[in-house]
Amino acid sequence: MRATLPPMRWLFLCLMLCARPGLACELALMLAVDVSGSVDKHEFRIQMDGLAAGLRDGIVADALVSQQAEVAMVQWTGASRQRQTVPWTPIRTYGDVLALADTIQNDPRIWHNYSTAIGEALAVSRAAFASQGHCTRHVIDVSGDGISNEGVEPALQRAALNRENITVNALAIETDKTDLTAYFFENLITGPGAFVVTADGFEDYPEQIRRKLQRETTKQAVWMLE
Repeated sequence: MRATLPPMRWLFLCLMLCARPGLACELALMLAVDVSGSVDKHEFRIQMDGLAAGLRDGIVADALVSQQAEVAMVQWTGASRQRQTVPWTPIRTYGDVLALADTIQNDPRIWHNYSTAIGEALAVSRAAFASQGHCTRHVIDVSGDGISNEGVEPALQRAALNRENITVNALAIETDKTDLTAYFFENLITGPGAFVVTADGFEDYPEQIRRKLQRETTKQAVWMLE
């Protein structure tokens, strides 16, 4: 006699495991993470754990699956030291979200003692979207704890980013009196609806990256009601 599952159990299994073929990618999201010399070992771990937890958030996971998103990650620091360490990962199921979160949480740090070249981080992230033309919306999620002090100025990347319809949002990790939030507003973010979220130090990073991921992965019309 064949065992049968209750209808609600079948629904749950489908939500967790079943892909949704035929839907187009609505979001390509590049996570650009600061690994410059000002970020110590403990602070790097906070970022990786916080990003993973943010991806596992129910609102974020729902948005990624419903939009058939594709997500990748770049570690960035000084000029010529930026690398895509997590390849573009298609999100078709909730299992894909959990696997991506685990990959990011365990991604090893590749640099430790270099400067802050945000312009180069944008250039590397922008180039990675060349393979993502099938996705409707392209977004770079930049987080960092300092102003750019090496390489091309981030503001000089705006023309190319706008021409290629890439939105840049930012998370400013405030650790001194620099007013990094204002710097990111003036020099970094660009594109329709672009925004900056502020973390009051690294300990506040997990909560703020969760809020940021919620905001940039859900449909923009939802946030216009705030």
